[in-house]
Order: sequence, then structure tokens, then C-alpha cells
Amino acid sequence: MSGRRTGSPTAIKITDVADAAGVAPMTVSRVINTPDRVSAPTRLKVQAAIDKLGYVPNLIAGGLSSRRSRMVAAIVPTIASPMFAGPVQSFTDTLGAAGYRVMLALSGYDPATDAELIRAVLARRPDALLLTGAQRSPAATRLLREAQVPVVEIWDAAETPTDMLVGFDHALLGAAVADYFIGRGHTEFAVLAASDPRGMARADGFARRVRALGLPIHVGPPLPAPSGIADGRVGLRALVPQMRGRTALLCSSDLVAFGALTEARLLGLSVPDQLAVCGFGNFEISQSCEPPFTTVAVDGVAMGRIAAECLLQRLAGEPTETRVLVPFEILTRGST
Repeated sequence: MSGRRTGSPTAIKITDVADAAGVAPMTVSRVINTPDRVSAPTRLKVQAAIDKLGYVPNLIAGGLSSRRSRMVAAIVPTIASPMFAGPVQSFTDTLGAAGYRVMLALSGYDPATDAELIRAVLARRPDALLLTGAQRSPAATRLLREAQVPVVEIWDAAETPTDMLVGFDHALLGAAVADYFIGRGHTEFAVLAASDPRGMARADGFARRVRALGLPIHVGPPLPAPSGIADGRVGLRALVPQMRGRTALLCSSDLVAFGALTEARLLGLSVPDQLAVCGFGNFEISQSCEPPFTTVAVDGVAMGRIAAECLLQRLAGEPTETRVLVPFEILTRGST
């Protein structure tokens, strides 16, 4: 006997779903593409037929006529850090409630590859893009302008965003932490930062404010991006020989801060009497470790929600804010 197949499954069509649900094919199309325009009972009936038949709509083909794929692409550096979880989740939830799906892509921290990734994402014909940060290569900027789709950048505060921006000023945040430490009587400072643009901006803002007052600051070795607990331990070991007295340390993330605190305990440094530590991100670890440590909280959930709302307004042809800044807050805990 030969191995030739005598038959193959027949692809389920939109008309099959319409027959099963007892509605017109146009109604099925609306449930898929503009669910807000269909009554809840009809929407549930059509969705039940879709689930029963295993129908998979060709959203790209459908978008050729409507010019809408109902898909938005989100590009973030990593999912290894809790820092981006809140914004991505709230962004996805807000768009999902409006009938959009989010395609997630990871960029890493190498700016040389941003154009290649953006080109690959745009080839999937998303209706809009979310990008992390506002620094990118000229080639990537050109691609975004030529694509003519709404773009929102988060986690930055550039004066001239590509299109829309929802974020905060990292250098200003670093300076605010310096002022916080100075207000608590510190006269010697140190910083440990990852080598990504935003971590470096926070470190630079912190260092510039300290140096402007003529106070000493020790800058630790550049940490890899993203940085973790082990990097914080290595960084503190490199800083300790430079420390001459009670030191106030800013870390570029809560994971780095936790690593620094772990190493401080092993080295016999008293916290906060000899070493005061401030992290960034308000991760769960900042509250649950001993002692709980001071950190800077940014409302990432609000950032993601506002970014999604800006895109939805633009997609609906409504006017939008081009630059929205979210606040940050220093949360005082036992490490300072």
C-alpha cells in the first residue's frame, strides 16, 4: 500500500460559522473585527460556534480590505525583569477590552538591531506599535515614519517623541534620589547601574546632582543589561574598597539593590548605619526581604493603560496627547 493520503480536513470557513450560529457572515465578521458593534447575546452565540468548529480567522487577509488587523505590536527589552510586567499587562488588558490582540516582541538592549526587529514586526501589518524608550537608530526612525501607523513610546520622557509618549524623566528621578539622601544627612554617595540607556540616565542624574554640591561619589562598574541579584553583589564588592564612611547607594533596579544588600550582610556592613540603599521598581522583593528596602515606584500599570488609551484614541481618529508624564515616588523603608 502506498502512503498517499486519501483525504484531508476541509478548512472551516466564515460561512460555516454563520450557519452554525444562525447569523449572517457579516455578523461573524463584526464579532471578530469590531465586537463592540455586536450585542452581547449575538456575540456569545457566534463565539460559541467559533469555539465548537475550531474556526481560525485569517486576520491578515481580512485586514486587506478593512486595512485593520485588530493587532497591536508591543516591543519591550525583556520579560526577565518584573519592571515591564505591569505596563505590558495593563496595555494588553485595555486593548483586549476594545477587541484588539497584542503581539509581544523582545528587543534586548542592543540598539543596533532595532531597525531589523521593527521591520519584522511591521511586516505583520499591526494597526499600531508600542515601543520601550525613545532612543533608536535613524534607520528605525525612518521605518516608523514610513509605516504611517500610530506609535506610542513608554518608559521615557523625550522632548520630541516619534509620535506619542507616556513615561517619566529618568535623570530627574536620579536627582530626586540624591536630594532624598542629602536631606537625610548623607555626605558620601555611590551608584550601581545597568548599562542600558535608562539605567544610565538615572545614574547620571544622581551623580550630577551630588557632584554639583561638591560631594564625593563612587561609580561602580557598568553592569550588564538586564542586571540581576548576582550583578548587585559583584558591583558592591567593587565599590567597598572606595568607601571611606557611611555611604548612600542608588541601584538601577530592585534586583541589583537586593544583591548589594545580600553582599553587604556577608561583608559585615550594617544597613543603614554604614550603607544606605535605594533601589528602583518597587518589585515584590523590595518589601519582602529583611530589611525591606527603600525604592522608587513608578506606576507602570497606569503607564500601560494610558499608552493603550492613546493608541485607541488615535485609531478612532480622535485627538490625543503627544506627551504624558507619569509620577514617581520614593518609598522609604528600612534600608535608609
